[in-house]
Parts: sequence; structure tokens; C-alpha cells
Amino acid sequence: MKLSKRGEYALRSLINLGIAAKVGRKLVRVTELAKAEDLPIKFLEQVIQQLREAGFVQSVRGKHGGYRLAKAADAIHIGEIVRLIDGPLAPIGCVSQTAYEPCNCPDEAHCGLRMLMLDVRNAIAAILDRYTLADVVEVTTRKMVRDGIPLPFSATVTAPASPKVKVPKGRTAHPSPTEGVIHQILGDYAI
Repeated sequence: MKLSKRGEYALRSLINLGIAAKVGRKLVRVTELAKAEDLPIKFLEQVIQQLREAGFVQSVRGKHGGYRLAKAADAIHIGEIVRLIDGPLAPIGCVSQTAYEPCNCPDEAHCGLRMLMLDVRNAIAAILDRYTLADVVEVTTRKMVRDGIPLPFSATVTAPASPKVKVPKGRTAHPSPTEGVIHQILGDYAI
């Protein structure tokens, strides 16, 4: 699985719409989303349209119009967005749960490559389906506040930088593959 530019832009835009909602901004124009992430406007408009058609964002027309999340950020799982934009998470078709395709292997039930790729698919799905947009927005805004960076779409300046993240006793600064950085920041670390 490789995240396409379309998938990346969708996720980055949803994160920014989540941040906007968190700071009390009701609507954000597509030009603001594009500028915030240095994205091409025409391509981003197509991505946002796909997200709107799928029910993840709403649009309001008019002079003061724009976009907002159509669902609560904690109801949007990252895996949903990746599947919507980029399709199945499986690296090969014979391990896909949503788009199964038989392979050329003469004995699929005993194929070591298929078993390995099934583990890869399951690991990717477990991580992407574990986190919601709210989790990613939270970790993003925490780190921005900690580093004294103004939150996007906010009329106010963030609090001054707080002390650096402290690694709990018995932990390393590098997350294990099963825990991940987001899990550690949201769960174990006090920022």
C-alpha cells in the first residue's frame, strides 16, 4: 500500500478542517486549505468534492461559504479515508478483504508470500483503523502548542512553548511498531 497524492491531500485537508473546528472556525475555503498546506487548488477541489460526496465534509455556498466536517472528527477513522481515496489496503489482491483477486500461485492456502502479505495488510489496517481524525488533530495541535506555533485558522496565538516531551521511565524515545508515535503522544506522554 502506498498513499497517493490524492490520499495525502485528503488526509491533510481533513486534519486542517478538524483543527479549524477545534479552534471554533465554522467554515474554511478551499483556497485557505490549499494555502495552509501548499497544495494545488484545482486538484484539491476534486479531492474535497470526493470527500463531500462520501459524506465526510459539507459545503456551504455563497460569499461567506466554505467547507466543514460533516461528521464529528472522532467518528472518522483514518482507514476509511485511505480506502475511499486509494482503495484496498492489501499489497496484493489475494489478501484483500474488499477487492479479492486470485493470484497465480498454484496453492494459495500454503503460499508463504500470501501469508506474509496478509500480515502486512492486517498490520496496516489495524493501525489506520485504530486512529480517528480526532486523534490526529489532537496530536497535531498538542505538538504545535508545545512548540509555540500558532494553530491554523485560529484568530488567537497559542500558548508559549511548554517543556519538552519527557519519555516515561522504562521507555525509549522511539515507538515500537505496534504502538506508534500517535499512541505514545496521546497515551503515555504528558505534553
